[in-house]
Amino acid sequence: MDFVNELEKKIGTFASKGITEYTISDAELSKNKKALLKVLNLFNQKAPDLYLNILIDAHVIDKEIALAASNLFCSIDVPLECENKGGKLLFDKKFYAGKAAVLNNYGLVFGFYLTYAVNEGDSLKAFMDRLDFAVNQYPNHIDFPQTEDFALKDEKSELQPVVTGLFSAKDIRYARDVSFACRTFYTEGRAVPWFLSVLKPLRIYPSRFFADFAEWQRCNNCDFKSGFVPEKENHKAIEKMQLLFLEEKYEEKKSVELLTLVKDLVSFNGAMSRLAGENEECIIETSYNPDDLLSEEVYDLASFCENVCMLNCKVKIFAGEEGPDYSVIN
Repeated sequence: MDFVNELEKKIGTFASKGITEYTISDAELSKNKKALLKVLNLFNQKAPDLYLNILIDAHVIDKEIALAASNLFCSIDVPLECENKGGKLLFDKKFYAGKAAVLNNYGLVFGFYLTYAVNEGDSLKAFMDRLDFAVNQYPNHIDFPQTEDFALKDEKSELQPVVTGLFSAKDIRYARDVSFACRTFYTEGRAVPWFLSVLKPLRIYPSRFFADFAEWQRCNNCDFKSGFVPEKENHKAIEKMQLLFLEEKYEEKKSVELLTLVKDLVSFNGAMSRLAGENEECIIETSYNPDDLLSEEVYDLASFCENVCMLNCKVKIFAGEEGPDYSVIN
């Protein structure tokens, strides 16, 4: 491929040019396993310290691709696509769950591309179902191209929503707002380490949670139509929004006894993510030992609160020799 040949010529100059992050979103390359392996090996050999964002079609993801990517500092983007068969739009959950499992087994950072109302036969219910599925695969992020540059799309764009009997204009606006809420709360909120644990006591699906958060955003003038851009916000500001909304939801579900733990999970993981992302060291206060907050027990918050003792801690978040680290200082 011309792209790979050109990359091979240029990659050796990235370090001297101060390039520390590189994105590859070539649709043709994403489907070509042989070329992808060559690209991944190129980065491993000539730019191992560079952060690579790369689009990879799910059909070529296997152990060989995952192993090659595991040697890199990288993030993989995987489109979640539907297939039209016999006039029906089908989404193969088993197929995508298997691909996500491969990536998770190799400890890779990955995210999904998700669209709505693009294909004939799509519906709001089907989109919400795809979103629920996506969140349950533990992606680091979920990108919605239609909410990220919707205003720039023209009528000929392949991502232009299709108004059909199954997906009305009202449904499209609803899906847009839910997508934007997910983009804000989950992706920019860096919620993957704790989201499903915190969601479980609320007894609602992720899509329903994001729909409720979309309404919260509308009421607080930080929704899609307001012009709010979550990527431009400091993560602490997003975290504050998360905590305010979670407090409302836990009060609504009469589970306020879990809120102390919820706040610890959000603030501790948030501080660790800011150290990794912005190199921001800090000291935070928690009501539980941070070792417990990172244990498997947090997958069931109710059981955690019943079986783990509270312990007020001052926790220093700092850069260790092998990455983000912490220590209790009181």
